[in-house]
Amino acid sequence: MENLLSHPFVVLRRQCQVNHKSKKYHIVPITLIPVIIHLHQRQGITTLWKGIGSTLLVRGMTLAIEDIISKITPWPKEIQWHKHSLKEISQHIILKCVTLAIVTPFYSASLVETVQSDIASEKPGIFDVFKEGLCRLISWSSPQKGRMLPIWAIVVPNVTHGLLKYYFSLIIKTVTVGMLHIHHKKNEIKLQGVFPKDWSNHSTVHDIEASAQLISLVAADAFFFPLETILHRLQLQGTRTLIDNMDSGQDVVAILTSYEGANDCYLTSLDQEGSGGLYKGFGALVLQFTVHFAVIKLARYLLTQAVVYFRQIPPPAESQPPRNLSQERLPQWSMNR
Repeated sequence: MENLLSHPFVVLRRQCQVNHKSKKYHIVPITLIPVIIHLHQRQGITTLWKGIGSTLLVRGMTLAIEDIISKITPWPKEIQWHKHSLKEISQHIILKCVTLAIVTPFYSASLVETVQSDIASEKPGIFDVFKEGLCRLISWSSPQKGRMLPIWAIVVPNVTHGLLKYYFSLIIKTVTVGMLHIHHKKNEIKLQGVFPKDWSNHSTVHDIEASAQLISLVAADAFFFPLETILHRLQLQGTRTLIDNMDSGQDVVAILTSYEGANDCYLTSLDQEGSGGLYKGFGALVLQFTVHFAVIKLARYLLTQAVVYFRQIPPPAESQPPRNLSQERLPQWSMNR
């Protein structure tokens, strides 16, 4: 559900990130509104849902690979910092690295499908992401096309980005859960004078977990946004992709770059676009989590109202068997006799 809800904003964000020649950076959400309107007018409502199939396939592939590796190796798929040893934590990190490395070529193929313009490109098939990913995986050291980087040059920044983002999000979530627990405890003591013993069975625990999860996602995406921009530009290089012009939303532009690696991409972007160039499309990220937060609030409100409504409905009255009038009158009749 989360992937479906956020995908249109991911498409907007990625198209902004990879366009190194765009004049509008779209760091704030308001500048994206006219572009979205123009895209819908020219290409229809489905234009922001392109690549959703490949995105979900790569997501499922990532989970499947991680699960398979964890079953054939002693590497744990999940860890708890206070319960697992340093060796187990190291094995968990290795598992994440191997999974990210294997998925990298397929992620790159999925990226192309999410940014290429519908009016200038053929719509990809459902399983094209696997075909393109395998082609890039086979040509590990020698790229298929002129300026395309070999996949080994992309694996290192992709694994670094994925690993740092995962653990950063995990740390933020752990800290946030602890802070929200303390805040909730203080409020309960202030209102009731004591802290309830059965608070762990309360719906507040679920709310705390959901809030911490959302905060960790926002923090991780915002903090690693520049690294994600560099990574996407490297992955798209040499694919001859035509994307929608995010300055106007009315035409297409070709992405032609010649970066030699992550460091060269970073320095070139700073030189040509300034530091703001690494934050192109940040407004789409703001829109994404604004909508995400609004949906969560709406769902909680509707659920609360439904619970209140059903509690107010009185229980149906118990049906009583019909009274037998003949039996009631029998004693009186016999007494009169």
